[in-house]
Amino acid sequence: MKRHVPIHSAADIARSKVAAGLAADVLAMIAEHVKPGITTERLDQICHDYIVHVQKAIPGNVGYQGYPKTVLTSINDVVCHGIPSPTELKDGDIVNIDVAVVKDGWYGDTSRMYVVGQTSAEALRLVQTTYEALCAGIRAVRPGANVGDIGRAIERVAAREGYSVVRDFCGHGIGKVYHDEPQILHYGSPGQGMKLKAGMIFTIEPMLNAGKHQVKTLADGWTVKTRDQSLSAQWEHMVAVTPAGFEVLSTWPDSVDGYLPITPG
Repeated sequence: MKRHVPIHSAADIARSKVAAGLAADVLAMIAEHVKPGITTERLDQICHDYIVHVQKAIPGNVGYQGYPKTVLTSINDVVCHGIPSPTELKDGDIVNIDVAVVKDGWYGDTSRMYVVGQTSAEALRLVQTTYEALCAGIRAVRPGANVGDIGRAIERVAAREGYSVVRDFCGHGIGKVYHDEPQILHYGSPGQGMKLKAGMIFTIEPMLNAGKHQVKTLADGWTVKTRDQSLSAQWEHMVAVTPAGFEVLSTWPDSVDGYLPITPG
């Protein structure tokens, strides 16, 4: 069966960009709080209060398929979907915070990595390489390109450093629906998969493991870890396909040391 992929107008993309910008703003706001000793539960509460009381928006994750919290916090060998808890962050941890915000019916969804205190060179290299892989995937976006072009661009960066790409999760279409078509695989072959068209909006959110790509889901039904207990990192942006190429909708309002703005290359 042919999958229906929404094609959005310029006005729709502008509305989507507002929601994406709010999600990015949450991640910029929380950065100063990500320190040794703080619990992920406290980080979640700060994000919730900011979305509701400052942004006057709706936390998109609360209640989604039964999820109990505002953000997802994935530490070290947690690949994705970690549930905030009384767990305290420790010096040297790496953590992904993933947030969704709903504004005027439109979803914004983005995530980024944070380094807690001073971490190892190995962990920092994984974090930086995963960001580079995200950028490579985004730069492959243009009308007429294929989803496989995005995946292959990501894989090339991962393979260069000896990392594996998680295959169990993918990027997704987003708009008035949180998870929609198209599915964006983070691996693949050039010229394969669905062709991209101007007006598509989707996330690209590669997860790279320092070890093998296999993962396992814990008994809580959410938390996903690497099977070999290796470190994992993830970054996520929302992207619109434009007639000229792409537009990153979830640009961060703060500067991220070492990470350059994403521009067509």
